[in-house]
Amino acid sequence: MFRSRRAGLIQRLWRLRCTTPGPDDSHGALKPAAHALFKKLKDTELELLLRAVESRGAGELGCVWVEPRGSKPGPPAPLLLCRLYRWPDLRHPHELKRLSCCRSPGGEGAVHCCNPHHLSRLTTPETPPPPYCKISPFAIPSKWPSALDNKHKVWQDTSLSRHSLKDGSWCKLAYWEYRSRVGRLYPAHDDFVNVFSELPAAGGGFCVAQLASRSRSQAVRRARAKIGQGLTLSREGGLVWAYNRSDHPVFVSSPTLGPAVHKVLPGYSIKAFDYERASGLEGWREPGDGPCDTHTVRISFTKGWGPSYSRRFITSCPCWLEVLLNTHG
Repeated sequence: MFRSRRAGLIQRLWRLRCTTPGPDDSHGALKPAAHALFKKLKDTELELLLRAVESRGAGELGCVWVEPRGSKPGPPAPLLLCRLYRWPDLRHPHELKRLSCCRSPGGEGAVHCCNPHHLSRLTTPETPPPPYCKISPFAIPSKWPSALDNKHKVWQDTSLSRHSLKDGSWCKLAYWEYRSRVGRLYPAHDDFVNVFSELPAAGGGFCVAQLASRSRSQAVRRARAKIGQGLTLSREGGLVWAYNRSDHPVFVSSPTLGPAVHKVLPGYSIKAFDYERASGLEGWREPGDGPCDTHTVRISFTKGWGPSYSRRFITSCPCWLEVLLNTHG
């Protein structure tokens, strides 16, 4: 029997759902609510939703607009689709954060976006590991100590001096492979910037795969191959957020996050920096160390560092990013 194009879109969307249900769901428990939502969407919205789900958010796909549910029972559309296609164990809307690329105004009663790839899941704070050693995790060495030498002074790198930010950018990005910086500083002028190794379907940003290196180890090649869609850094008011777009964890450290290195899973976001909080850290020192740069975020792709890992310093990580923030926010 002839099947309408719309029915085909809905059937394809249902087949693409996560195969593992949530802890309180049985297979098909979300089907009535999901099909009721699909019926509310226009054909163009269904097509856009299908492209977003099939591509897993690759590229710069637009918003999928839906009318509010009103007083009808059931989860909100964004929560429903995130459970259906991304996180079956998701329970509450407050666990989600809209990405900077989303144009949804939010608010009760407003038409809003339900594209599940315009949302990220908030990283749950972790219990801080034991204190770091006396070396600051926020400074850069001009001379690298051996693994046996723990008595060294404050690290400096004049190539990353703060005056280099005075060009209208809100941050500059430095890409490192172990102890070597690769390529030039990348300035970010828009409110968000993508960092990746696989070229996205649309949009642009900082592609580390295009950076040449004279000597690149196999460990670096393996780690860089896992960056994939990488991450998105966004400036939102007085905050900087990091969203992990890749298929592997990233690890984030900044003065306003405290001494812990935070693991950010794929699809999750973390408030990487808080300008207001940083203003109270001027002249901040770690015990036995000199002043630390309070406007720098460090992010390692796939590999963690610190007391909980075999790599004690971020310079032992094969691929990592340094985010040099403009002090004016």
